[in-house]
Amino acid sequence: MHNHQPGSKALDEMKIFVPAQANRAISFTNKEAAFYFTQSHETNHMEHAHFAGLNIAKQRIFSGYGLRADQVELDNRKSEVYVYPYKLERIYGGGLTEELWMFDAKNIVEIGIAGAVNTIGIELKGEQLDPIGSQEEAVIFHSMEGNWIIAVSSIDGQAVQLEDHLISSKANTGGFYIAVAKTADEAIALIHTARSDRRRWKRERIQRMEKFLQQQVPLASSDPELVLAMDWMNITMDQLVTKQQGDGIYAGLPWFNEYWGRDQFISLPGACLVTGQFETARNILLSFTEFQNTDELSIFFGRVPNILAPENIDYHTTDGTPRFIIQLQDYVKYSGDTQIIKELYPAVRNSIEGAIKNWVDDKGYLMHADNETWMDARDADLNSYSPRDTRANDIQALWHNQLRAGVYFAEFMNDKENAGKWNEIAAKLRLNFAADFRDETHPYLADRLDAQDQAEFALRPNQLFAFDLLEDEDFKCRATRTAWEELVYPWGVASLDRSHPLFHPFHLTPHYHKDAAYHNGAVWLWLNGIAMQRMIELGQEETAYKLFKNMNWQALNLGVVGGLAENMDAYPQPGERWAKLTGAYLQAWSNAEQLRVWYQYFLGLRPDLIQHTLTIAPRIPAELQSLDYLVKVGTGQIQASYKRNNAYRTYHYSFADIAVGVVIDIAPFEIARLEVQPGCELTVKQMEDHLQLTLQDKDAKVIKELRANLSAARTVEAERNRKQLLGIAFAEPLDLEHHPVIKL
Repeated sequence: MHNHQPGSKALDEMKIFVPAQANRAISFTNKEAAFYFTQSHETNHMEHAHFAGLNIAKQRIFSGYGLRADQVELDNRKSEVYVYPYKLERIYGGGLTEELWMFDAKNIVEIGIAGAVNTIGIELKGEQLDPIGSQEEAVIFHSMEGNWIIAVSSIDGQAVQLEDHLISSKANTGGFYIAVAKTADEAIALIHTARSDRRRWKRERIQRMEKFLQQQVPLASSDPELVLAMDWMNITMDQLVTKQQGDGIYAGLPWFNEYWGRDQFISLPGACLVTGQFETARNILLSFTEFQNTDELSIFFGRVPNILAPENIDYHTTDGTPRFIIQLQDYVKYSGDTQIIKELYPAVRNSIEGAIKNWVDDKGYLMHADNETWMDARDADLNSYSPRDTRANDIQALWHNQLRAGVYFAEFMNDKENAGKWNEIAAKLRLNFAADFRDETHPYLADRLDAQDQAEFALRPNQLFAFDLLEDEDFKCRATRTAWEELVYPWGVASLDRSHPLFHPFHLTPHYHKDAAYHNGAVWLWLNGIAMQRMIELGQEETAYKLFKNMNWQALNLGVVGGLAENMDAYPQPGERWAKLTGAYLQAWSNAEQLRVWYQYFLGLRPDLIQHTLTIAPRIPAELQSLDYLVKVGTGQIQASYKRNNAYRTYHYSFADIAVGVVIDIAPFEIARLEVQPGCELTVKQMEDHLQLTLQDKDAKVIKELRANLSAARTVEAERNRKQLLGIAFAEPLDLEHHPVIKL
């Protein structure tokens, strides 16, 4: 459609055809405070349809539209639908075509219509959406929610007519603009600007996406489906990085279009750090710091908000603040920006000292209320559906990492007193944790301790975050296997094991409230990240990649086009082979964790510019024959490639504008270390019995050669892990007719 329209060969090759039976969610944002949601053929989702159409700053503006061409209603159900990163296209019979565009930082939607002969028409949908004014140029409405004004006008400025809610114009006008502002004059002025600047706006939106994919996260591979999935997940992840209240990351769409402390900092590595968007990451950290609780008399002193919404700031969560401090450290590791430590050290100190004053017990544990972890759903009487008591295992792991990050920041600031104090608390916590969260009968960690120091051994995925507190490698291997086979389904990680009395396999069902299943059986796709990470750390990248590939397939074929949902059922519905998607249709941390694990653990690039090091630990699955990719580090970048043949694997790294100590970690070989300077190129050949490393300078002169042989200790470790994990399989649904817990 519209050959004169701006386009992009690279982005156009990403277009996805949506068959009518799939009826997928389609979503775009303006990268500020607006998003548009529809379904490809019929917007009928039992929960999402409420948010159909345009939404701005958590207010519904209008609920979509219907179109007419030459007096005939266009039926989306009979259209061919193609989704591009930057637009939606529907093709109807008779050569009629519809396009939907949003524009960056503009509250206006363009609906292009081509192929009509005489007239075209549009009717806005929504409750109580009646015209409040009409003139030759535009029809004016009041928004469904909030005090917004909507103006509807033709694209080229020809007159529009209003008759019984249908706005019509001549076919050659090209379609309609729907602009939103605080006054009618402002909305009409926005339409006037769009008429003169639309091509530039479209070109800028396309170029932003092209630049992001080609300069920040370029990827080529022998597997084109991998490239397509990663490109789409990067695009849908980036559309959630917005400026609604300063820089931030929407937790998810359609109902989490706000900043959550927990979600934002879980998402930050995959959204901003591995993609090299360090300025955005810095702005997010600084922006959230402004909302830290600084009231020393409050029990929430030092906490950052759990929810930062246009109408609400809430501090009732324990894990958001540790994640904030941990991500501050991760940001410095990636960017090398130590100046931010000086700016934010008071916030770091307050976050730790506030916790010590109000929430830390004599064992060094960080206490919390029953619903102040990520498993926070409560019933009408405010009783937790998923009790975590006073000391959950994942909270202790986060608190330990917050303390260790605080020690680094304190040492950098020459605050020896706090560095020593915080280090002592971290050491005490670590010692007590190993004793209190394990026993002789369970091959996995306790989920929590109650107020009487009793361990509760519900098998949940939270333990995966706490393994770094343990020294016993054999136990960690057994616990990983237990968690994988009991909790990790082919479609993701369940929140509770199948035999627990609280297990609910379906998220949305008439048999119980959906929140009874939310953290008691429902699958959470963000947990795939830590599950895959733990498996890769044990040398099982092939097992992890099965789950990774499933998520790539899902992003391309199910649910919202190009992204991952919040939840899924633990079990497929009767007669189905794949579980049903539930929750938010696009969830930031689901996308982000898929991206983080790809870069940090499959590709294995983990910078630590605090220590002037870059770990390169690739764990690339056997089915991938070649890769070309780029990673930003500090002010420079690393262009990398990988090739596999029958004799050996070759890894190649080119270092631009970066000097760093490189650690080559390819198990089970000896770890190799060398210093690289800007312009250097490093080639690693992986043979059956050794690694051959060749470092060349910018003039292609060989300046160092190393050989890394098989490590006896790492070989023993790898063999132990292989034996313990031999035959590992995904969790499988139990027969509902004979289910030990569920009686539907």
